[in-house]
Amino acid sequence: MSEKSSAVTLLEKEIVYTIGEEEVRLTANIVKTFIARGNKTVTDKELVTFMNLCKYRKLNPFLNEAYLVKFGDEAQMVVGKEALMRKAEESSRYKGHKAGIIVAREKEILELEGCFKLQTDVLVGGWAEIYVEGKDYPVVAKVALTEYSTGKSIWSNKPSTMIRKVALVQALREAFPTEIGALYSKEELGVDEDKIINIKQDVKDEIKNEANKDFVDIPADIPTPVDETPTVDAEIVIEKGEDDAPY
Repeated sequence: MSEKSSAVTLLEKEIVYTIGEEEVRLTANIVKTFIARGNKTVTDKELVTFMNLCKYRKLNPFLNEAYLVKFGDEAQMVVGKEALMRKAEESSRYKGHKAGIIVAREKEILELEGCFKLQTDVLVGGWAEIYVEGKDYPVVAKVALTEYSTGKSIWSNKPSTMIRKVALVQALREAFPTEIGALYSKEELGVDEDKIINIKQDVKDEIKNEANKDFVDIPADIPTPVDETPTVDAEIVIEKGEDDAPY
């Protein structure tokens, strides 16, 4: 079989894995047609890497836990915030968290829990604490609004919600590097909210009905995903819809 024929066969076959009691079936054609978003064409390697990352990280793109987004030279894997929280909660070491915003009120800097602030408060940042069994102190993250806010889209409407989320993501990543290390949010890396499109139920049904039935073997020349801290054009980010309630 020629190299081209092998590549075509690979892209037409499925990767099948289980998350809890849910079976997930992915093909490159499904990802390219229904999941990938952007104004650039994803490569075969990016498609297969995305599928393997979903399997490796136990993410279900049909439940909006993962997307493949490409607007520049590199495709980005966008991971839903609910998936990140699920992974933390699945750890027996996770003992809860607190998160909120940092505001300037008159001559004081206050750390408020949640997202509520007075109209006269000036939002300057976010904070989060993750409680982990075996640690004497909570894992703490504090982030500045000026480093992350784009002033556009949801950042202009819900800056408190967004900066709190950034702080929570950073704290979770530091608290559970094995479970969720190298997962970066779209807010951290500048992926716009309007670039993420949910998969509707009718599309999910079509995917489920049309998916192939064969398993796919990953060739040796495709690298196995590893936990590495990404550069500014990291492949893995986290997404949360603007209507989701903050933690």
